[in-house]
Amino acid sequence: MNEIQSPNERPHAILFDLDDTLWPIGPVIAEAELTLHAWLAEHAPKVAQAFTIEEMRARRMALLAADPAHHLDLAKLRRAALQAAFEHVGEDLAHVDGAMTHFHSARNTVKLYDDVLPGLLRLSDKVILGSVSNGNADLEVIGLAHHFKVSLAASRFGIAKPDPAIFLAACEALGVAPRQAVYVGDDLRLDVEGAQKAGLRAVWMNRTGSNAHVDMGIAPDAICSSFDELIAWLEQQLAD
Repeated sequence: MNEIQSPNERPHAILFDLDDTLWPIGPVIAEAELTLHAWLAEHAPKVAQAFTIEEMRARRMALLAADPAHHLDLAKLRRAALQAAFEHVGEDLAHVDGAMTHFHSARNTVKLYDDVLPGLLRLSDKVILGSVSNGNADLEVIGLAHHFKVSLAASRFGIAKPDPAIFLAACEALGVAPRQAVYVGDDLRLDVEGAQKAGLRAVWMNRTGSNAHVDMGIAPDAICSSFDELIAWLEQQLAD
C-alpha cells in the first residue's frame, strides 16, 4: 500500500467502481461476445454470417465515435449496433431483444476477485458502502446489491464519471459530505481524478503494480493492490 496524501476527516462512506475493481471485466466481455455470436448463428444466422465478432465491435466503435453520448449507456450502444446489423442484412428485428437478453446474462457472469466478498463484509462493519459505475453490471443478478446502500449507474443517472455530479449525487444519497467519502476505482482519470475533483478522497485500486499515476500527474490519496491493503488504510484513517 502506498499512501500519497493525508486525509483531513474520518471516512464515513466508501464508494466503489465495479468493472476491473471488484472483478476483471475483459474476460467476461470477451466470453459474452463469443457466446452472443454463437446465439446469433442459431437465431439470426444472416447477422452471424455477415459479421465477425471483431467486425461487430468495429461497428459499435464507429457508432460511439459518431455519437459520444453512447458512453452513458453501453448496453444502448450495443443494441443500436445490433439493430443496424440486423437491418443491414435483412434479419428479423424481433430477435434483437433475445440477443440483448443473452448478452446481459453473459455479461453479468462475473468472477469476483478473491478478496472482494470478504473485504466488503469487513468494510460494512466500519463504514457505509455504495457504488458508482459507468458500466452496465447488474448487482442484483451478480448477487452483490445487498452490500451497497446506494448504487448509481451512469446509464440511469444520465451523467457519467468523471463528471462530479454523479459522485456528489451518491454522497447526497448516502447522507455524507464529499469530504467524508472515499471512492475506490481502477481508472486514474474516471475514478481517482473524477472523485477528487468532486471533493472526495480517492483510492486507486492498482492490482498490477502500475506506475501510470506518475506519468499522468495524478496523486491518489492512497494506492492499494488488494482489499486487505484498502482495509488497512481505512483503519488507519479511522484511528487518526
